[in-house]
Amino acid sequence: MTLSTAQKPLTIGELAVRAGLSVETIRFYQREGLVAKPARPAAGFRVYSLDTVARLAFMHKAKGLGFTLKEIGALLALRDNPQTDAAAVRGRAAAKLAQIEKKIERFNEMRETLRELLFDCPGVGTLEECSIVKALSESPPQSTPDLSARRTQQRKSPMKTADLIIDGMHCDGCAKTVEALLAAEPGVKAATVSYGSRKAHVLFDPQTIDLSRLQKVVELAGFQVAQNSA
Repeated sequence: MTLSTAQKPLTIGELAVRAGLSVETIRFYQREGLVAKPARPAAGFRVYSLDTVARLAFMHKAKGLGFTLKEIGALLALRDNPQTDAAAVRGRAAAKLAQIEKKIERFNEMRETLRELLFDCPGVGTLEECSIVKALSESPPQSTPDLSARRTQQRKSPMKTADLIIDGMHCDGCAKTVEALLAAEPGVKAATVSYGSRKAHVLFDPQTIDLSRLQKVVELAGFQVAQNSA
């Protein structure tokens, strides 16, 4: 029986064409351990299956959604594990969404600042009259000794813990989703969530994040905090 063109093994050059990538990109992924390198026959070229095309397509789409190579590796590990359920993947996607929303907030702040600078700039005259240059050249306000001391004390403030009792989880995958979202929050040093006890144990920096924000993160995952204690 003769294999069709679609079923035949592919050389790395043919793989690159099918995947829409360069050969060097594929070799880079191999060095990073994301794509397996087949053994080279005694005479001939390494060949790849169509499964590798699908794997590269998965990676390319994940990269387009903002996942880093490390995060893509974790997604691939979940994809390759037959014991993985959908909730585990959902948790990774939810955590990435939270990161992106944080970046959008920061970009919106940058946009508004630039709009204000452009509005104030006359657009004519000497460089000394340029309000944008003046604004960018301003020195940050100097901290008073008392304020500096308070900031030093704040930096030394101990971490806090919170136990959140969560309603609405129906499987271990739900717990993993909440855990991934909490762990992605700035200021959260560690987070563990148990489906069995319905409890999230969170170690966090109170100068960066507070309990109300932790509750909102749980709500973002579609659940409710029934009780919490710090």
